[in-house]
Amino acid sequence: MSTTTTHAPTGAPTASRLRWRVVDIVTASVLAVACGLLFVLWNGVGGAWFGIADAFTPGFGGIAVGPWLIGGVIGGLVIRKPGAALFVELLAANVSTLLGSQWGIETVYSGLAQGLGAELIFAVLLYRRFGVVAAMASGVGAAVAAWTLELFLSANLAKGPEFLGIYLGTLALSGAVLAGLLGWLIVRGLAATGALSRFAAGREAQRRT
Repeated sequence: MSTTTTHAPTGAPTASRLRWRVVDIVTASVLAVACGLLFVLWNGVGGAWFGIADAFTPGFGGIAVGPWLIGGVIGGLVIRKPGAALFVELLAANVSTLLGSQWGIETVYSGLAQGLGAELIFAVLLYRRFGVVAAMASGVGAAVAAWTLELFLSANLAKGPEFLGIYLGTLALSGAVLAGLLGWLIVRGLAATGALSRFAAGREAQRRT
């Protein structure tokens, strides 16, 4: 008589944990639309702030960019699946474009780059770390990706090392605080209301209470 015990493949639980559900797709889409509306509101305020700060010190306008990076952070923190950060940031950028972003199709390119930057951080963390440090790191990742794209999209490469250094620093700071930390606080607030009860973020909030 055989005594061999059949075990599930080692990777099976991970595969199940990372597989998208219908509720993930729906929720990510809702989050993306909400972030897209936020982008539209920020286009005027943030655009003006960027211009004023950049006139004060070239490169300092990066301090205003954080709210445009928040979609990837929120998507990654809520859905916690591969592609979530990219999906939410990119779809939000499309919403902003369709609603009349003054940067037109460049908004979509930015959303793609920023979403990839945030996604890369969650991937490096193996989609297992979603605390405030991970959130702030993903905001910085989105900021660095935005900075890299704008080297070519906005011809920043010709503006010299001083501008590029200041712009990278202010972008990273804004990404960490106005995308990462703020996004983490927003997700915690949503979780506390019970709106995320079908997600790990919501279950964690229930355990804290």
